[in-house]
Amino acid sequence: MNILLKSAKIVCPENKELHLKKRDILIKKGIIEKIGASVEAPSNSKVVEKDNLHVSLGWFDSSVSFGEPGFEERETIANGLLTAGKSGFTDIVLNPNTHPVPDTSSDVVFLKERGQGKATKVHPIGSLTTNSDGEALAELFDMKNAGAVAFYDFKKQISNPNLLKIALLYAQNFDGLVYSFPQDGDIKGKGVAHEGEVSTKLGLKGIPALSEELQIARDLFVLEYTGGKLHIPTISSAGSVKLIADAKKKGLDVTCSVAVHNLFFSDETLVGFDTHFKVSPPLRTKTDSKALIKGVKNGTIDFVTSDHIPMDIEHKRVEFDNAKSGSLGLESAFGSLNTIFELDETITLLTKGRERYQIDSPKLEEGAKACLTLFNPDGEYTFDTKHILSTSKNSMFVGAELKGKVYGVINNNQSTL
Repeated sequence: MNILLKSAKIVCPENKELHLKKRDILIKKGIIEKIGASVEAPSNSKVVEKDNLHVSLGWFDSSVSFGEPGFEERETIANGLLTAGKSGFTDIVLNPNTHPVPDTSSDVVFLKERGQGKATKVHPIGSLTTNSDGEALAELFDMKNAGAVAFYDFKKQISNPNLLKIALLYAQNFDGLVYSFPQDGDIKGKGVAHEGEVSTKLGLKGIPALSEELQIARDLFVLEYTGGKLHIPTISSAGSVKLIADAKKKGLDVTCSVAVHNLFFSDETLVGFDTHFKVSPPLRTKTDSKALIKGVKNGTIDFVTSDHIPMDIEHKRVEFDNAKSGSLGLESAFGSLNTIFELDETITLLTKGRERYQIDSPKLEEGAKACLTLFNPDGEYTFDTKHILSTSKNSMFVGAELKGKVYGVINNNQSTL
């Protein structure tokens, strides 16, 4: 595959020589062969000329869910990876929320094999416990050797602190990354929305920020005792930002992420009882959103993720209390981040994080493997169902005003352009 990108503005803050420069980029057989002011297209090359073409290193998402195996009606791996590629992502970390959950090395091998030969590479997370039931540790070492990049009981709390202690101690033997979902189930109870003024007015059972912050505080105490590597996915409250900031000042090896929708929306969107806005953790107040954005900007929050969760219509077209949590996020990730942050910040957020998962970081230079995302950062538009590429259509961003357009990716000697 030979591709020539014409007059592409390079957005790569770490490469000061090329950052914000317009260049032609010649790619031969998946390798960047030439970057120059004017490059001639060899024969049998595909010439790519797009309106206001920008190019950056390929984007990375640390929290993506599909459905296969078990829930293919929600999303298959093949269509999910195509959706990710057309949304600008060259690498995605795949959550272990399938049926059965991936709790053995053979499960991890299956997921990696299903993703072979695609423009977007899949990096599976293995279940932390057998069947994600929170009782006994799964085959962590074997799954790590098979390609699992972390271990996580998806959206489930580790209720037993001793289990977390053992997991952190054991995973240190092979440099494993342990996840702990920040939610105390006893305090959450049957809550379905952030506990506050909006939930009270609507008569919805509340989930206090305390349920998240208490779990994080406990996990950080355990981490301080054991050492090891801990990741806290999708935090949602101002108090959580402070707890993690304090832990980092102590030198603890902890990272965290936030979902794009917790930056973009607040619990005020629940007034219409639209189940597309039901997510876990819940949308919280505008004060929380501002604190989260500040945490992203100052580096307390390490990654911003789409937290992409396809959900079939049968689980969304029901009463709010009975609906399942989750929203699509891949297709709207760039457009929403691009409305919140400056372009350089947006691209940095979309390209950082691989090193935490021991995934090779790409380079934008001659001789390197082409791992590129092509996009136009300008132009506001209203996100609509026609922009949804996923099999499921449960996006809370429908009707939102977003900015920018993704053209596709070039990666793994493949393209979604």
